[in-house]
Amino acid sequence: MAAAAPRRLSCPGGGGGSTEPVPAAMSAPPSRGLAAGPCGRHAAGWALPLRPPLCIACALGTLGDGGASLVRKKHALSRLRDALAWQALPVIQLLALDERVCASLVGTLFGMCHSVEDSDAQDQFIEVLVQLVAELKSEQYLRCILDESQKELSKATTMKGSLPIFTLLGKLADTIPVFADILVVKHSNLVDHLPLGLMYPNEGVKAAVCYLYGKLYSSPVGTERLSAHFEEKLCGLFLNALGHAQTKELQVNCLGLLKELLKSDHFVSILMNNSRTEEESENSDLLEGENPLPLVLKKLLLTRDEMLQAASSHCVAAVLVHSPSRYASAFIHADVPEFLFECLLCNSEILIWSVYCCLLLLTEERLFFSKCHTVYGIESLVRSLQDVLQLNNVELQKQGLLLFTEILKRVAGTVRGLETRGCRMVQECCLNAFFPGLADILVYHIASGFVPLEQPVEITLFTNRGVCLDAIDVLMKTVDCPVLEVVVEAVKAVAAFLRKDHLSSPPVPYEKLQELLEVVLKRCADLSPPQSSKKHAGDLLFPVSQSLNRVSQRQGQLLLNTLESFRSACRLAVEFQTDPMAQENAFTAPGSESKETLSNFSEFLLRICDSLCIPMVMNYLERAVSSSVMEVFISALNTLFTVVPNMRIKFSKKLASSSFIRLTLELKARFCSVQSNPALNQACSRFLCNLCLSLYSATEKERISAQEEQEMSELLQKALPQLNYTVAESLLLLAENPEAFSLDQSLCSHQHCFILLSYFAYTLGDRFVPEAELFLAIRNFLLSAQDRGDCPPPYILRAVLYLLAVCQDKGKGLDSRSLCTIRRILDNLPDLGLVYVHCPLLLEFFLRYPELMGRFGHQVLQLWFSWEDCNQTKTEGAGFGMSDQLNSANPLLPILKSNSSILLILLDLVCSSPVEVAQKVLVTLRTFLERSEDALVCDLLRSRFLQILQQLLVESSSASLQANRNLPILLSLLFLVQLRSKGMRELDSTDFKLLHQVSNLCGKCRPREIDLLQPSLNFLYWSLHQTTPCSQQRAVAVLLSNVSLLELLQKVLECTWTRSFPSEPAYLSPEDALLCSGWLLAASLLIYQHRYNAEVHQTLTLDLTEVLNAIIFRKKKPVLLLVSIMQFLRAVLRQNFSSSLLVIVIQNTAQGATQPQPSPLEDAALHPLAMQQVFSLLISLQNLLVHVYLQKDLLLSQAVVACLETLLEYLYVKNQDVALHVASQPWHRFLLLTLLNGGQKSVLQPEILRLVTLFVRYQSSNVISQKEISLILREAAEANLPELPEATSRALHLFLRQVQSSHCQMEAVEAGTIRTLLEHLSGQRSTCAKHQDIVCLGGVAVSLAHIGD
Repeated sequence: MAAAAPRRLSCPGGGGGSTEPVPAAMSAPPSRGLAAGPCGRHAAGWALPLRPPLCIACALGTLGDGGASLVRKKHALSRLRDALAWQALPVIQLLALDERVCASLVGTLFGMCHSVEDSDAQDQFIEVLVQLVAELKSEQYLRCILDESQKELSKATTMKGSLPIFTLLGKLADTIPVFADILVVKHSNLVDHLPLGLMYPNEGVKAAVCYLYGKLYSSPVGTERLSAHFEEKLCGLFLNALGHAQTKELQVNCLGLLKELLKSDHFVSILMNNSRTEEESENSDLLEGENPLPLVLKKLLLTRDEMLQAASSHCVAAVLVHSPSRYASAFIHADVPEFLFECLLCNSEILIWSVYCCLLLLTEERLFFSKCHTVYGIESLVRSLQDVLQLNNVELQKQGLLLFTEILKRVAGTVRGLETRGCRMVQECCLNAFFPGLADILVYHIASGFVPLEQPVEITLFTNRGVCLDAIDVLMKTVDCPVLEVVVEAVKAVAAFLRKDHLSSPPVPYEKLQELLEVVLKRCADLSPPQSSKKHAGDLLFPVSQSLNRVSQRQGQLLLNTLESFRSACRLAVEFQTDPMAQENAFTAPGSESKETLSNFSEFLLRICDSLCIPMVMNYLERAVSSSVMEVFISALNTLFTVVPNMRIKFSKKLASSSFIRLTLELKARFCSVQSNPALNQACSRFLCNLCLSLYSATEKERISAQEEQEMSELLQKALPQLNYTVAESLLLLAENPEAFSLDQSLCSHQHCFILLSYFAYTLGDRFVPEAELFLAIRNFLLSAQDRGDCPPPYILRAVLYLLAVCQDKGKGLDSRSLCTIRRILDNLPDLGLVYVHCPLLLEFFLRYPELMGRFGHQVLQLWFSWEDCNQTKTEGAGFGMSDQLNSANPLLPILKSNSSILLILLDLVCSSPVEVAQKVLVTLRTFLERSEDALVCDLLRSRFLQILQQLLVESSSASLQANRNLPILLSLLFLVQLRSKGMRELDSTDFKLLHQVSNLCGKCRPREIDLLQPSLNFLYWSLHQTTPCSQQRAVAVLLSNVSLLELLQKVLECTWTRSFPSEPAYLSPEDALLCSGWLLAASLLIYQHRYNAEVHQTLTLDLTEVLNAIIFRKKKPVLLLVSIMQFLRAVLRQNFSSSLLVIVIQNTAQGATQPQPSPLEDAALHPLAMQQVFSLLISLQNLLVHVYLQKDLLLSQAVVACLETLLEYLYVKNQDVALHVASQPWHRFLLLTLLNGGQKSVLQPEILRLVTLFVRYQSSNVISQKEISLILREAAEANLPELPEATSRALHLFLRQVQSSHCQMEAVEAGTIRTLLEHLSGQRSTCAKHQDIVCLGGVAVSLAHIGD
């Protein structure tokens, strides 16, 4: 079928009304010759080298032939399209030779475009025409097409016939940039036909019209010229077409037009105002009756087509980016956010990106939160982030995290500044890619202000705990991302997530939060550069080397975000302290311990701060210093003070000892001078204030004053924000003196504040100020204060004295003027304790200068011992040597050594101070006496003791003496002074006066006053044993002349029979110790009264049976008490029960009928002992010897052996046969074997040697044989005699002498061995040094010579 003849264009030079597109006989082109071409009809110059060859003249003829079929024309058109595509230049050169040919071809193609009914053919004609016109590059053909299009549109009967025209114009506008400008400027009447196309009920026509409109409005000229056209005619028709579009073609073209329109703020305003009026903006019901843009775009979001959803979300973002505050409410009322969140559950990265952008812009509107869209969509967002993490799209991950962060930051009923960051991020990351040109619009909307965000408080963001846990998992995964930019955004989201608003629903997942924080901090630490060197915190701000590498900006941002996260966690812990539901997991099973508690979380924060946070910041400070980073860091540390209140002091001490006072002051000096960085200044000032107050409560806990603490707090709060000086400037500040009549309180406040900071830093070892310079500055400060008559408050004086004491060794000594100033200031104080600091250096400072020691030495020493914590036991059970262990670190000892006059002050303290203080003084003096080698010290103390005792005995009654709790301590110290003397010493007049006073004091006491009697009896016992015979005789006379003393001693001894002893005494009780001292003193008096035949004024009366029964029937008595009673029994036995001091009472006990009756002659010979008592006593002594020997108590075992020796001596004197009979009893040999098996296998033990000597003396051959004596001699000959203990050497010497004097049968070799051993032992004894004879056992003074003789 032939196609209809097309109408031709009327173009200049185009041949007017010619009916043939090409002349019948075409002359060849000049350059081609006149040879015939491949077609045989036209010259060869019209042929193109295609396969098969194409004759342009034939193609033009076919297209212009009205009788040619459509198939032939499509074929010719196809060949021509290929020629234009592959060889456009030759074609255009041929056509350009004759403008009539060009005009004829353009006219033919244009006519075919709207005359051919076949749609495919129309598309081909339009395509070739567009290609041809674009290649011709001539504006005249464009005007011709526009003119003809106007004519065709004007005479068209239906709009459907205009569809090819609209399509052609749209494609021309798309291909040729200037075409749109020509159309709207020179052929604007054409635009009037376009609205009719939008009203025509054909979506193909509408799609073509929208496409053309889109191209027209993409031109700036078109946008300007068609502005009124859009407002008057197009807007409503366009929204109607978009709202009712059914075909995807129309939907896409409408969205394309909308995209161009939304680039203009004016068109956006028209579109949104067409949708609603300002009065109707708050009423979503009115929107339903119209066809507003938000509802239209929401309809597209409902489709399943991800491309349309992406385009729709792009358009939403394009509207919002102009002004979220103006347009967001319309979309929110239309529930667009709800459908945007639903779109996140897709696989299209483009769609997810665009939705993120839209939602990010919607977060700028408070209505977005008040209508709880975030609560609805948070689960979708979290799941979307989980899916996005599986992709490699870094920008998409960053955008999603940015949206998540904004939602987390802005949810809740808070008031904050208008967030413009969302607009800025959309501008930079999103809209420039999809909507070029919108970036400049955003600049207008970046402003600041305050917008209330009103989400209902009772509705939390995470209503489902599972979603909250998923969010934590997402954050942990994003923090572990290898891309640093993603990590930065993730850590920022963590900071926004750690808020009570998001985590208040019980139970709080504390363990997951700990994992999250640990991941964040470790990730930041891993990304930080390695620490190059260890430096002090104070040196970090001003590194010596300027060549240190600085951390990158991103790493700095990551550190800042990490610290923000940590600070948020600390604030979260503090906020939860007032929430009972957040203290612990309410769902924990009964009886089980849960780790999900606030206390565990708070302790974790402290640990992680110490192990990760602080080292990480210190590492960063080695390379760069950022005021914003340090502001967040210091603020976080400040919050930690209240996170775990019971660890506040420990935390403060650690910070101060780690030079954080220095660090904070250097931050203030560097960044906060001239009122810059107010946030950092405020954070640093609050941190220093809290740190100082916490350290104050720790160091001054013994005397903390609410008023003083309040004054200090006010001073710090007032002065710290202005104290932004370097250390050198602050030292100069201390020496400043305000004008005489000025009210310059700020200078004084600054001085006091710096002194406090230096004081607290120095107490924890941070000496950030050089000691010599600080010492001089403090001295000048005191002089300046004295000159202006100012007296600093006590807490400032306390700091001043401490700093002077600490810096004393680094500076010159104080001159007389400075000392006079200090004395005047301290004299004005009501109590020196107000300025006292318990520090050895301060004690040394006061005792160093005579001016200060004479005036304040007594008070300072009393304060020292009042504050000193000394672990002294009430009893002396540890013995004299334990003072070394208890007081090895006593700082007063070296001071006493250099200035012994302080001892007199200490003695006064013993008398006048409370008993607790006196006890501590006693410990110090005991340790000092133990170490001192100066005999003059003891003389000085004895003289002072005598004065004190004389004064007490004269001024005090018996009752007041008993009430004096310091007197026992004084007496204990007196005994310790006497113990200081090693070896025998002649007693002088002071000693005898002391002896007299102490004995009189004992006479005034009762047996139950153990505290007084125990040290007194020890002193009396020492006076009898540790002196020369001449002094000993006088001492015995003094004591025996004191009747009251002997009466007291009688009562003490009688307490032995009435006391009930515990079944298993763990230690020597004070009552038992007094009994031991009483028996030992009585035994000593018996011995020395008999030796010197002293006059007796009062006798002692004792029941012999009771004494013997005390030893025979031990009844778990302490061993030392048994030994003491044995010493008394030894003294009585040696005097044959005949002493002018002792009266023996003998009880008549009935004998059992079954017991064997001893011979009356034997009892008479042993009187007052009976034979039965002798055997019982002998057996008891043997058992006691085994007991103490197995305990390896050398002293007590020798005492038992000595008692056995004395008993046999007494029996030998009374009846030799009885003595020999008793010594030859077979159980003695069993005793020796038991001792050898129970202890060391060697016979060279003092107890064994003395027993063997005893049995040799009394010729007990059945106990010890000649062979065994030879074995002992052989072992002694092989032994290293100089290494033997003194007791063993003495016992061996006695054994050898006894064997030598007895007439034992021995060989000449053995006799020579005895002589050799005696010679060595005699020489060794002559060179042996004299050891301490008096020792303390459980608080009882015991003479080694007395016990072991």
